Amino acid sequence: MKIAMVSEHASPLATLGGVDAGGQNVHVAELSAALARCDHEVTVYTRRDDPDLPERVTTAEGYTVVHVPAGPARPLPKDELLGHMGPFAQYLDEQWSSDRPDVTHAHFWMSGIATQLAARHLDLPAVQTFHALGVVKRRHQGALDTSPKDRLKLEAMVARTATWVAATCTDEVFELMRLGRSRTRISVVPCGVDLDLFTPDGPRAERGARYRVVSVGRFVPRKGFDVVVRALPAIADAELVLVGGPDRAEVEADPEARRLRELAERLGVGDRLVFQGAVARADMPALLRSADVVACTPWYEPFGIVPLEAMGCGVPVVAAAVGGMLDTVVHDVTGRLVTPKRPVEVAEAVNTLLHDAFLRQSLGAAGRDRARARYSWDRVAADTLRIYDRVVPGAHETAACDPTTSATTSASSV
Repeated sequence: MKIAMVSEHASPLATLGGVDAGGQNVHVAELSAALARCDHEVTVYTRRDDPDLPERVTTAEGYTVVHVPAGPARPLPKDELLGHMGPFAQYLDEQWSSDRPDVTHAHFWMSGIATQLAARHLDLPAVQTFHALGVVKRRHQGALDTSPKDRLKLEAMVARTATWVAATCTDEVFELMRLGRSRTRISVVPCGVDLDLFTPDGPRAERGARYRVVSVGRFVPRKGFDVVVRALPAIADAELVLVGGPDRAEVEADPEARRLRELAERLGVGDRLVFQGAVARADMPALLRSADVVACTPWYEPFGIVPLEAMGCGVPVVAAAVGGMLDTVVHDVTGRLVTPKRPVEVAEAVNTLLHDAFLRQSLGAAGRDRARARYSWDRVAADTLRIYDRVVPGAHETAACDPTTSATTSASSV
């Protein structure tokens, strides 16, 4: 099958940890690689943000990345990209007219606009994965939301008119239905985790004698790092390691890092707050393995890949009960779910785990089992292929990527 992925701001080749580089980049890269392993021809279209980038890059994983000329060839905040989706769509139309894919798959709402403009003209099926919904962002950020003013209207249109929508979690399904999307043409296809990279066995980052709590994410307020910082005074003899933002040498100059540092100093725990800075993906498993607990406490989270990576490493998770983490983290089985923005609950949950080594080991082992059973990228690719088979005219049932899970790989229609 010839598959056209569209990810307008999140290149699978990008360095992770920037303001607009995170889970979507990982999702597109890993899904494309898994589909390529199934002998499908995958091309990812992403906006050119550097004049020196080649037009096409064939990756070692077997998929191709095309850098689309749409807007200036320099980095732009994703909230400024809407006006460039017309040229993006025109480029797709020209490319697909001469090299027609079997199916298109857009990632994020602006990708959906460009994809559907071209796909409708060429009568191609258009699958949509949102990764985040503007209505949820607006609900939690209010006046701080920097999205384009027309996002909610346009996003709802994309949701209603896509051939099929792949929601990343159950919570998103209900949000999509409120936007007017028929529930009969939505499937839950979660993000995945690289189970060969994120394993319990392997090196551990150096650490001291204190307990270690690790939190990972982009340095933006909605990630809720301040919730864990506020919990830290009640978590005795523990350090909090924050991973993300700029390189370690520059991270303390980051505005969000400065805010967190000042908060920690006021609370008297400045000596127990460590900024790790950006960490290469290959080094992330060692850092996660060094943790006693991984804390994920965002205000909201469309999915959340970090809990899965911790579970893959056999480390228990304390997570806010929001978004995709309601699906991935099973309370008192693979970790603990807490009410968002409640430092007292975070401290209680972390303390319970830190003071019970057997419980940590049990939850960590159960997390690894759950990640292996449901969240491998081969499983996610097989679920995605079930959708493609539904929407591609005349397509035959595609074989599962992983024969050991073929009996359970059908996408969950809701």
